[in-house]
Amino acid sequence: MTDVSANPAANDAIIDTDVVIIGAGPVGLFAVFELGLLDLKCHLVDILDRPGGQCTELYPEKPIYDIPGIPIVTGQELTERLLEQIKPFNAQYHFSEMANALEKLPDGRWQLTTDAGTVLRAPVLVIAAGGGSFVPKRPPIPGIEGYEGKSVFYAVRKMEQFRGRDVLIAGGGDSALDWTLNLAPIAKRLTLVHHRDGFRAAQHSVNRMRELVSEGKIEFQIASVKALHGEDGTLEGVTLAGADKKEWRQEANAFLPFFGLTIKLGPIADFGLNLHENLIPVDTARFESSTPGIFAIGDINTYAGKLKLILSGFHEAALMAQAAFRICRPNEKLRFQYTTSSSALQKKLGVA
Repeated sequence: MTDVSANPAANDAIIDTDVVIIGAGPVGLFAVFELGLLDLKCHLVDILDRPGGQCTELYPEKPIYDIPGIPIVTGQELTERLLEQIKPFNAQYHFSEMANALEKLPDGRWQLTTDAGTVLRAPVLVIAAGGGSFVPKRPPIPGIEGYEGKSVFYAVRKMEQFRGRDVLIAGGGDSALDWTLNLAPIAKRLTLVHHRDGFRAAQHSVNRMRELVSEGKIEFQIASVKALHGEDGTLEGVTLAGADKKEWRQEANAFLPFFGLTIKLGPIADFGLNLHENLIPVDTARFESSTPGIFAIGDINTYAGKLKLILSGFHEAALMAQAAFRICRPNEKLRFQYTTSSSALQKKLGVA
């Protein structure tokens, strides 16, 4: 992974910058690029321990097909490319920190404090937090907490981790079906468990899963997971119960429950913003919220015609940056330039 400097400053210091960005997913990272072209310095705060947001947390190896100019890219690869693109701008990162409190200072700037005690001050705050913090729904299985991180996983970060293992996947949505198909070639044995013979996933994924079952390459059980068996977090097997309540034990040493995610907006909900169904309404000229100086880009915002796509967030970041410049540099003239023809911009990017 491209090296990034996390938590560069001591928490007992107040950090002054041009823009504070909450969220280091793809849209937050691209915002660094657009702001950097205008010589605006950024600090990013993210509750995760690394950049990439949902792309690296939920589907780092899952292919994405709708990024302009890139026919296919994984979530991790997209994050790497964005980090490389913004490297010239020396953004500073505060990982594993939650934006905890926000206040308006007498001089008009915003002061953001994190749960780690980091204090950031800037005239512009950009919220690029997706839908908030995504927390997997834990299945109601006694003692499952003791297996988490060792035998029970709510996301696949490295597929090789499951090579040669007896994998049990539970769920009926896209994540369950996608990882059933992706892990089938490398698992020693893979079983998909769902409480009914119906799915909420893409039909082509369901069709392919059924093909693999008919070919004997994976198993599908209409059942529910009732208990886990093993010691010290090492899974050895599970108890399954069918629709007729009959129970049986099956060997498994890796369990991936995909029961959906709970979105928690967290302290952002207490920032005094005008929220609509946990989303931040913005205008489509600046992508500014109803609170001057606070912008929202990506999945966290809402407006007429909104499409929750990464490419939409990139567009929003570009227009946001133009508006942010006018706030951060009120006495300077904004000169629009193209990276293809501006030697000044090419010098900033290190390609002149």
